[in-house]
Amino acid sequence: MIEIIETPKGPSLDEYAASIHLANAVDELRDTAYSIVPKFAGRTLWMVNSTAKGGGVAEMLPRQVGIFDELGIETRWAVIGTHRKELFDLTKRLHNLLHGAGEPVMTDADRALYELVSRELQAEFQPMLGPDDVLMIHDPQPAGMGALIKRELDLPGVWRCHIGLDEDLPQTRAGWNFLRPYVSAYDRAVFTAPEYIPDFLADRADLVRPALDPYSAKNRQLRVPEVVEILGRSGLMIPTWRLLKPPFSHPAERLQADGTFGPATEPEDLGILYRPIVMEVSRWDRLKGWAPLVEGFATLKRSIPSVTDVDHRKVLEDVALLLVGPEPAAVSDDPEAVDVLNELTSIYRSLPRELQRDIALLSLPMTDSRENALMVNALQTAASVVVQNSVREGFGLTATEPMWKGTPVLVSSACGLRQQVRPGIEGEMIRNADDPDEIAAALDRLLRDPDRRATMARNAQRRVREEFLVFTQVRNDLRVLERALG
Repeated sequence: MIEIIETPKGPSLDEYAASIHLANAVDELRDTAYSIVPKFAGRTLWMVNSTAKGGGVAEMLPRQVGIFDELGIETRWAVIGTHRKELFDLTKRLHNLLHGAGEPVMTDADRALYELVSRELQAEFQPMLGPDDVLMIHDPQPAGMGALIKRELDLPGVWRCHIGLDEDLPQTRAGWNFLRPYVSAYDRAVFTAPEYIPDFLADRADLVRPALDPYSAKNRQLRVPEVVEILGRSGLMIPTWRLLKPPFSHPAERLQADGTFGPATEPEDLGILYRPIVMEVSRWDRLKGWAPLVEGFATLKRSIPSVTDVDHRKVLEDVALLLVGPEPAAVSDDPEAVDVLNELTSIYRSLPRELQRDIALLSLPMTDSRENALMVNALQTAASVVVQNSVREGFGLTATEPMWKGTPVLVSSACGLRQQVRPGIEGEMIRNADDPDEIAAALDRLLRDPDRRATMARNAQRRVREEFLVFTQVRNDLRVLERALG
C-alpha cells in the first residue's frame, strides 16, 4: 500500500528570512540551491518512508518537501504500508539490532517476508515514477522496495539512515548483514554520525544531521501568555482565569495511584508554572532510560536531609519530575511500548506516597498532531531542565527541541546526543544512563546553579541555530542529491 501525503503549506523562505536570526541560514540555502536546482528540471524527487505521523522523520519531511518545492524541485512524499502485520515485528527487531539490542539473528524466513513485501510495494509504486525521477528512501522499511526499483529503472537513489550505533556488536552485524543486499544498491547513503557508517557503505556515505523547523507548532517561540493558555487548554494545569479559547479536543492525562489514567490535574495541580520541573519527552521505549531516571530522581529527593543551604534545599523540595509520552491507545499495536508503559506504571505505584506527589507520568494524545505539538512545546518551554537519558539514541530531536527553546538539557552520552551537546558547554552529560547516582548528581548540579543553566542554554540555542535547523539540512541534502545525479 502506497499513500501519497499532501503536505500543508508552511511559511515561505521569505517569511523565515524576515527573522534576523534566520536570514543568514536562508541566504546560504538559496546560494547552494542556485547551481543545483536546474539539474532537477523535468524530474520529481520522491521522499519515501513508513509513517506519516509519529517520530522524527515524519515530523521533518513536510517542511523539507515544502522547501524543496519552493526552491524549484518538484517533490512528493510517499508512505509505504502493508496488510502483513508481521512485517512490523521484523522491522522493529531490525531497528533494535541496529541499536545493539535483541537476539542477533535474522532468519531466511525474515528475508523472504521482507522481499515479498518489497516486491508488492514495488508493483504499486513503480508505475507512479517517471524515467528521470530521483528517490530518497528513509530507513530500513522501504529500503528493499527502493532497491528493486532503482535496479530495474536505473534511477538516481539515496538511502537515508536515521538510526545506528557507535559500536560493532553481534547485533549490529546481524542487522547490517540483513540490509546489505538492499542498501548497497543506492548511489549515496546518508547517516547522522560517522560512527554509524558500516564499512561496506563508506565509499558512498554522507553526513546530514536531522533538523528542526523553527516555525512549527512544536518549535515556534511561545510567549508566556501562550504557554499558560496551552497548559490550561490541554488540561495540564487548572486555569486561574477564564480561557479565551476552548479546551483542546483531547486533553493530556496522568497516571493515577490505582494504575489508571485520569485528568492531569488530579489528585492535584502539577504546579508546572510555579516549581522547578525536570522532564523527559520520548516514546515508551526501554532505550530511552526511563527507569534509571525515576530512580535517579528518587535518589536526588532522598538527599534533601543532607542539604544545609536553604535555597538549595528549597529547590530540591519543590522540584517535580514529568515523564511524558504518547497515550496508551497510540502504542496499543507495539507490544514493547505496552510492556515499558506497564513497567513504569508498576515502578510508579511502588514509590512512597510522598515521591508519587513529585513524579507524574503524563500521556499526551496523538489524535490531533498540532495539539500534541503545542503541548510538548509548552512543557519544554516551562521546564527547568529537559532530560534525554537514552541508552541508545540515533540523534535525539527531543534534545534539540528544548535546546532551541533555550531550556537547559541533561543528556546521556549516547552517540546521537554527543553530536549535539558538548559537556559543560551546551548542557550537562551523563556517562552512564543506567546509573541513578550519576543522574541524581547531574540533576543536582544543574538545579542549584541557575547562572550555569542559563549560560549552557544560550550556547545550546546558538548551536541549534547554526547547525540543526531545516535550512542547513536541506542545503546538505541538495549536495548529496547532486552527487547521486553524478
